[in-house]
Amino acid sequence: MAGIDLPTKAIRQQTASAIDLIVQLSRLRDGARKVTSITEITGMEGDTITMQEVFLYESHGVDKAGVMTGTFRPTGIRPHIMDKLFAAGVPIPPELARVFPDRRNQERHAA
Repeated sequence: MAGIDLPTKAIRQQTASAIDLIVQLSRLRDGARKVTSITEITGMEGDTITMQEVFLYESHGVDKAGVMTGTFRPTGIRPHIMDKLFAAGVPIPPELARVFPDRRNQERHAA
């Protein structure tokens, strides 16, 4: 779409519809790189792209060897993309499926 002068809102809408997740890597104080955040693009509100953090790295400090310690934990917000992944038959790691179970199974058991 080179050469086309698009309004900012249209560019942001294209971006929001094209990107599902943002994975942020950071260099920690010990020099190691770790995934520190996974954020889902949820859509638009006016001219603003809306996001929700799904996973977050929590630092616990430094161990005796000088290595940063911490845990990568879910924020408790179920990402919308999980339903798309289950529907598409994408294999989900068991640890992730325990945190975010397939809702279709829950609906079948309730019926």
